Amino acid sequence: MRQKLARVIGGVAMLALVAGGTACSSSSSDEASGGDACGSKIGFFGALTGSSAALGINERNGVKLAVDKYNKENADCKVELVELDSQGSPDQAPGLAQKAIDDTKILGIVGPAYSGESEAAGPLFNEAGLVTITPSATNPTLATKSWKTFFRAVGNDLSQGPAAGVYIKNVMKADRVYVIDDQSAYGQGLADEVKKVLGAAVVGSDKVQGEGKQTEFSAVVTKVKTANVKAVFYGGYYQEAGLIRKQLSAAGVTAPLVAGDGVNDGAYITSAGQAAAEGTILTCPCQPAAEARGTFTADYKALNGVDPGTYSDTAFDAANILLAGIKAGKTDRAGLLEFVKGYSGEGVAASYKFVEGGELDPAQVKVWAFKVTGGKVVPDQEIPKS
Repeated sequence: MRQKLARVIGGVAMLALVAGGTACSSSSSDEASGGDACGSKIGFFGALTGSSAALGINERNGVKLAVDKYNKENADCKVELVELDSQGSPDQAPGLAQKAIDDTKILGIVGPAYSGESEAAGPLFNEAGLVTITPSATNPTLATKSWKTFFRAVGNDLSQGPAAGVYIKNVMKADRVYVIDDQSAYGQGLADEVKKVLGAAVVGSDKVQGEGKQTEFSAVVTKVKTANVKAVFYGGYYQEAGLIRKQLSAAGVTAPLVAGDGVNDGAYITSAGQAAAEGTILTCPCQPAAEARGTFTADYKALNGVDPGTYSDTAFDAANILLAGIKAGKTDRAGLLEFVKGYSGEGVAASYKFVEGGELDPAQVKVWAFKVTGGKVVPDQEIPKS
């Protein structure tokens, strides 16, 4: 029989109401799912160092808050958080995934955070039956791999890319656009979706290298300047986006830069410089972190010393789904996987129910545009889905 769930908005994690005692008791529920919850672990898999670390740290801090709250409510039966620093690199991902798989106490993973590392690690997690909930990897193809362990807590680029294109076309009314991507699974996929919406308005496109491999972009800057565009779209991450924006401005290109959630972080402003970054439009298949329900924002800042950033709230929710399963007695990997597959509930960022391929129910997906204003990334507007 399915356990009933109780959700305290912005407070304790989404905890299952387990009849007959605590999660540490040797109830029949525990025995059926492989043991007791005490000593169980969940992992966070994402960049905590390197050029893409800012978004990963946002997410890790959200997971840390969820675990901290859970452990305060379950002081006699705590869950441990294991941090798996991928540096945002697909090359690092398989070894890191195997490290998580080999630790049999790890029952679920929040992450991987990025699409490239998700592609590299996904087959291993699937083979091991280790459930993953990514708070931010948005490449649509991740849900087409027949991985039974893959779940996504946000919309994919089939929602974000078209929305970015709609914003450029209908809000900015830009009829000459240059599109650049970093050749990553995420960046190229997002750029391709934008191109589909803009059609003939795309007057040029180019590719650069991501992952900190390129810092000088004069060739593409010259092409953009020559094309006399009204907007530039970049598919990739914040470090390169900031440098491109900085070099565009230095060359006299005033057309605004538009980019996706991989750039939606204050670190982009640092990379570009405040003056150059001003007016940049950043999209995200997520709501503003300040819109998170309940006391999440205050609790996050109290624990981490900073305000929540992009995907802090979705990472918090993803962790709480895993913790709810552990609380419900799903204390082996197979049991927790089945729990997540059938999960339906409310978080601080959204309502969660997973459909085919592990995708978030499309009815729950929202895409927002943010704008760099006065040196900060601030909400601009929710973008219509079509």
